[in-house]
Amino acid sequence: MSSSTKRRDMDLMKLMMSDYKVEMINDEMQEFYVHFHGPNDSPYHGGVWKVKVELPDAYPYKSPSIGFVNKIYHPNVDERSGSICLDVINQTWSPMFDLVNVFEVFIPQLLLYPNPSDPLNDEAAALMMRDRIAYELKVKEYCQTFAKPEDVGVGAAPEKKSSDEELSENEYDSSDEAVAKAVDP
Repeated sequence: MSSSTKRRDMDLMKLMMSDYKVEMINDEMQEFYVHFHGPNDSPYHGGVWKVKVELPDAYPYKSPSIGFVNKIYHPNVDERSGSICLDVINQTWSPMFDLVNVFEVFIPQLLLYPNPSDPLNDEAAALMMRDRIAYELKVKEYCQTFAKPEDVGVGAAPEKKSSDEELSENEYDSSDEAVAKAVDP
């Protein structure tokens, strides 16, 4: 097994063990979908997107190909193809980055801080620069139309809690009894 294959498998396992739902497309583990939830404190909050990831044979030395499957309204995402204009993925990728970085840092940062001066969606960029409130309303409209959790095949993601907040029993049940019921027929 090559070092690229080992690294790919390790990065994919790390992503699967995180809070993301991963759907494999093929057995080679080079193409898959990740269910991505819009970041809190953004107009994308509440939306869920299916993001297609393709890992090249030379991964991690060559960047993954990342694209939104369902529509998203954003200056740096092509509305038709879902392609992302993100320098860290397209131009400055480093083998030090991994798939978890893509979904926990790079894409959230892209959604929180769009760059309308380098657009793939000219309409979204122009609206954002002209009228930020109208832009955010359009983003929310797209979330409600194209990024509903049930449309992507997942339930709504629980809110991330800080370590000092407790989850109610209705939000999360990790009791031994609940685990036993799930395993025991």
